[in-house]
Amino acid sequence: MYEKFYGFTEKPFNTTPDPRFFFPSNKHTEALNSLIYAVQERKGFVVITGEIGAGKTTVSRALLNKLDMNTKVALITNTHITAKELIAQILQELEVEYKPGGKQKLLAQLNDYLIRQLSADANVVLIIDEAQNLKAQQLEQIRLLSNLETDKDKLLQIVLVGQPELNHKLSLYELRQLQQRIMIRYHISPLDKLEVKEYIRHRLNIAGAANQIDFTDEATEMVFNFSGGTPRLINIICDRALLAGYVAETNNIDAGIINKCMEELGSYYVTQ
Repeated sequence: MYEKFYGFTEKPFNTTPDPRFFFPSNKHTEALNSLIYAVQERKGFVVITGEIGAGKTTVSRALLNKLDMNTKVALITNTHITAKELIAQILQELEVEYKPGGKQKLLAQLNDYLIRQLSADANVVLIIDEAQNLKAQQLEQIRLLSNLETDKDKLLQIVLVGQPELNHKLSLYELRQLQQRIMIRYHISPLDKLEVKEYIRHRLNIAGAANQIDFTDEATEMVFNFSGGTPRLINIICDRALLAGYVAETNNIDAGIINKCMEELGSYYVTQ
């Protein structure tokens, strides 16, 4: 609605995990570099956590853009599935033609595929988003997937992405073997006040109109206070602010506009 008014090529504050809008804060860059290192060095298990809306999924999508053509990726976003369904979904994501059967039959076919990929000097990565929803039985199955290895190499690199509850689940006694296999952990913390200002400018710049819109310092501080430095909440309040600016026919997003938007959004987002 407001894109033409501001001269945007696209909306700058969509809440979808578009890797083009990846903001290279120190914490997000460290998380991304940790993933790249783990995949390239075949480290096996990696766990990335962060609060709701912290940018975990965007980091994992940015990873996909950094991998070479010899890296095959299975991205699982539906975690409400059985262990057998998980293996089948991995095979489907990897575009493997497989014969239906029981869990062990599917696992054998996955193992054959992974060995062929290793022989072709290719790497295979499994990324599971919203991993905090996995049950202990499913996590144990994922540990068994990590057993697919040669004497020297892990056949499958596994990335678990989830909310902090994932760490609590992984600390369960029955999952202690899985706990020991995790080679890299990284928790994405919220942006600080300066980073919030840079984040807003970054997204406006990618959308093509950074120099045409001014978020005042007071407005930016209010965005920080509202969001607590959580990227998704920053997107929500800034998108609403741009709409309010469009209605008021102004490119100057000040404290008054942000305050009005906060009142419209109510207390729901503040408590999330």
